[in-house]
Amino acid sequence: MTTETITAGAAGTWRLGDHTVSRVGFGAMRLTGSAAFHHGTPSDRERATAVLRKAVELGVNHIDTAAFYFSALRSANELINSALAPYPDDLLIVTKVGPFRDYSGEWGTSARPDQLRGHVEENLRQLGRDHLDVVNLRRMRQDSVAEHFGALAELREAGLIRHLGISGVEPRHLAEAQAIAPVVCVQNRFGLDLHDPATDEVLRLCGEQGIAFVPFFAVAGDAGAQGATTAHDEQVLAVARAHDVSPAQVRIAWTLHQGPHVLAIPGTGNPDHLVENVAAGALRLTGEELAALDALHRKAG
Repeated sequence: MTTETITAGAAGTWRLGDHTVSRVGFGAMRLTGSAAFHHGTPSDRERATAVLRKAVELGVNHIDTAAFYFSALRSANELINSALAPYPDDLLIVTKVGPFRDYSGEWGTSARPDQLRGHVEENLRQLGRDHLDVVNLRRMRQDSVAEHFGALAELREAGLIRHLGISGVEPRHLAEAQAIAPVVCVQNRFGLDLHDPATDEVLRLCGEQGIAFVPFFAVAGDAGAQGATTAHDEQVLAVARAHDVSPAQVRIAWTLHQGPHVLAIPGTGNPDHLVENVAAGALRLTGEELAALDALHRKAG
């Protein structure tokens, strides 16, 4: 499949908050290092900013980031600011709070509800914004999201945040959050070889309610934050050969085929991989291919 002229618009669009975004976006985590953002060797600054600018040139208008995406020398938010500000009017920047790292990079416990304002303000400062388009609350194993989500809802009422989402949740958490304030997106770990019945139910509920479902690690698979997986089942390889694409592109395409409300945010610090990721939005899988990949997903425990 030729990739050079394919833009993010090939995947179609979805209304996220008050923005219409291309269904292939960009995850900023890998800009800060070559492996996991908290362990990786910082990538070249010019290369990272070039990737961001290229993404926008290719029609990407949905970028996912966080203040805790940083390595020894790089901050994803600061890279976004320096590469893209003044921001295009159609660009949606989604951040998240909940996980906590100190300035040395060490992970702490989950942020308390009374700490969330400071974390939102840190995102504002790093991005050079007077408001955040969307803030996701990443659930950190707490049984209830009400107190944390309520704190973010107050910041929304104060004008610091336009829209709210949640991440790492089960159906009951979605209902709990919706009772407090509107939810425009859900970010859960989900992918071809990541099968969790609760997340499958969240995916279904989001589709019924017009909420964007934004999976993370959809390409990485079991490798998670360490980078894209190199372990591919024969079904994935067969589809890749049939379409002359990479296995990663098959994984992105399968993800997008799960519903018009599903948005992909593959991340990379490699310009060539960026072009491939965006081009995956144009890949149309056959019914037979989808059935084989769906069966693979159902088998994943």
